Amino acid sequence: MATLASEGGGQGGNHESLNPLITGGGAFVILMLLLWITTRLNRDR
Repeated sequence: MATLASEGGGQGGNHESLNPLITGGGAFVILMLLLWITTRLNRDR
């Protein structure tokens, strides 16, 4: 049991597929989409 807990230590969760550039770019696209939707819905003021 102790070997299983010590093997995964220091790896950061083994998420090599989560590229910071892809994560940041995806968050930027989602925020721009929400901003566009908000400005479209705000035309009736």
